[in-house]
Amino acid sequence: MKKILTLFAVVGLMAFTSCSDDDNNNTDYDTISEVFEVSGVNFNSANSFSTLVDLNPVIYESDVILVYRLSATENGRDIWKLLPDTYFFADGTRNFSYEFDFGINNINIFMDGNNLGTVEPLLRTNQVFRIVIVPGAFSTTGKSAKLDYSDYNRVIAKYNIDDSNVKKLN
Repeated sequence: MKKILTLFAVVGLMAFTSCSDDDNNNTDYDTISEVFEVSGVNFNSANSFSTLVDLNPVIYESDVILVYRLSATENGRDIWKLLPDTYFFADGTRNFSYEFDFGINNINIFMDGNNLGTVEPLLRTNQVFRIVIVPGAFSTTGKSAKLDYSDYNRVIAKYNIDDSNVKKLN
């Protein structure tokens, strides 16, 4: 009987010590948020006003992708706008939008609208985008509750992303 109890104790000890909770103290070691930058993007009829960004390695199906466009620089600080981002004519009708869709292998960033060739070149050429990958675990644990995703700097701060050395993609 003592041998059986000892066996159960050893098996139980191994089972409990093999499990770990590495998410204590708000430290998360098994999910990593990332940020990438794609620059020099030109939208034109030759590329159907879109650019395809390959992801290597691929992302998990549960991950969330946020895409921001560099819209301006103010006092030396970059201003990032969350996509989709819609532009309107003076009369209030829609001119065009920057939009995106994604799968586990790539992200398609594109312009949508009528007569995209007439959109001023400043808004079609040499565009810069930041892609933020947020692990799906954040959405299931409440860590992203009530976060304003339109504010790039808050997103970076919330997920402890060091964007001082952003990975450049082609």
